[in-house]
Amino acid sequence: MRALLLYPIFPSSFWSFEKAVEGLGKKAFMPPLSLVTVASLLPQSWDFRLIDHNIESVSEEDWEWADLVLMSGMIAQKKDFLEQIREAKKRGKKVVVGGPYATSLPNDFLEVGVDYLVLDEGEYTIPLFLEALENGNESGIFRSKEKPDLSISVIPRFDLLKMDAYFVMAIQYSRGCPFKCEFCDIIILYGRKPRTKTSDQIKRELNAMKELGWRGGIFFVDDNFIGNKRTVKPFLEDLIVWQKDNGYPFSFYTEASIDMAHDDELLKLMVYSKFSTVFIGIETPDTDSLKLTLKNQNTKVPMNESLQKIAGYGIRIMGGFIIGFDGEKKDAGERVYQFAVENSIPGVTFSMLQALPGTALWDRLKNESRLLDAANLNQTTLLNFIPSRPVEEISEEYVETFWKLYEPKNYLTRVYKHFRMVGKAEVHSDPKIRKALANTHKTDKNLNGLLILLKIFWKQGLYRNTRVIFWKYLWQMWKHNRAGIGNYLSYAAFIEHFVYYRKMVKEQIEEQVSYRKDTETDIPQNDIELSEEKKSEIIWYEPELEHEKVI
Repeated sequence: MRALLLYPIFPSSFWSFEKAVEGLGKKAFMPPLSLVTVASLLPQSWDFRLIDHNIESVSEEDWEWADLVLMSGMIAQKKDFLEQIREAKKRGKKVVVGGPYATSLPNDFLEVGVDYLVLDEGEYTIPLFLEALENGNESGIFRSKEKPDLSISVIPRFDLLKMDAYFVMAIQYSRGCPFKCEFCDIIILYGRKPRTKTSDQIKRELNAMKELGWRGGIFFVDDNFIGNKRTVKPFLEDLIVWQKDNGYPFSFYTEASIDMAHDDELLKLMVYSKFSTVFIGIETPDTDSLKLTLKNQNTKVPMNESLQKIAGYGIRIMGGFIIGFDGEKKDAGERVYQFAVENSIPGVTFSMLQALPGTALWDRLKNESRLLDAANLNQTTLLNFIPSRPVEEISEEYVETFWKLYEPKNYLTRVYKHFRMVGKAEVHSDPKIRKALANTHKTDKNLNGLLILLKIFWKQGLYRNTRVIFWKYLWQMWKHNRAGIGNYLSYAAFIEHFVYYRKMVKEQIEEQVSYRKDTETDIPQNDIELSEEKKSEIIWYEPELEHEKVI
């Protein structure tokens, strides 16, 4: 069997970083971990070919070669996702689809003719698909409500990746989150009881990447890395030993809840295992909004104290913010901006609230008849529901705040202050760890490559009108935190992405507001309904059922 693994284009967003990674000699920020994981769960006698549409196109030879086309992705990838399915079907190919978007909205894919929907978590549903394929079934939907023990998961097929095309690699330690934020779909997809891989599994995956020649950053894509503190601490202890034994080849990035600040032991373990960056969902500085959306973990201790403590341990912070909560007061955008400035948060994701399918927020708004049609859900999309204050007011604040956040001087100032703060951490007094942290990108293929440095100095030090402040801050870094210069330069390079992206945000949001005004399209959303004929063709497979369920 020849399996074409096809990953759709991720549209421009905060996380795509396309202008920045291009300047750093890369084609995309991070590889499709989902598809290389799927490849490891399929028969290894199959032939695999991976096409990441973010770094290369699908050729006619690729289409002709394939017996099966397998795809996975998120709802933000909807446009290219559906387009590539149509291209495959036009060529008479059998198409297999899974992942979070398909799991949440399977009807979107049935409408475009997908043959097999392998939903929920693949460790349980891929075997069901393979059994049906072996039995000659031409189509089917495969589901399992049971959550797999991740200790059964095997090493992803990292060898299928064109590693040099990416800024960081990706790995997964856990799935699930113990919290119950109203707007979040992670607990719907993966449950509230975090499940983890073993230390030995992760070490085998790290060894695989190291043997393939990777050095530099690795993103733990867990939605809350510290969700299971009982297991994460022993894992970090093992990771520290692995890093020492292997000469600290990697630095790690991840996402975690802000309550990590309350655990000094955890913070020390993360720093000494070389976790350099953590993304934290701050959402809003407004306590009333946090309580309304059930983000209670952000209200127990003042968030500025928690963030300063995390940075004080030498961990870089990226913050996620949202505007558009019910009951939100005017000037919420300005409060987000001031919070980011006061806490020197360099990387700030900022978006309008979106109701994701299956979440508590989605259900509540649907019951209130407030959901709207929305083609895509990303940072350049208006709210997909009727908010409690005028959408024009929210969108104006959003655009203004995004514009100010990534005005180059404002951004560089936050970057500089952040790395001065991080550089004062006690961990930097340990010569071995200080050297390891400084060597995060020290390879000929990454940041310290002469050509890349010259590009950064040209763009930031000569071309941009912030060149004076760029050199001023670089000099101050040299005087006070030389180990952080590489990070300062790397973050400075990312200005290129943010300047480009803020312009796109402004244009697209203003265009959508104008369109809504002209067409009055605030129409409550209706879920896609399948025809009775289409329903009769579908076969559902679930492991707890002895027989096929036809609907």
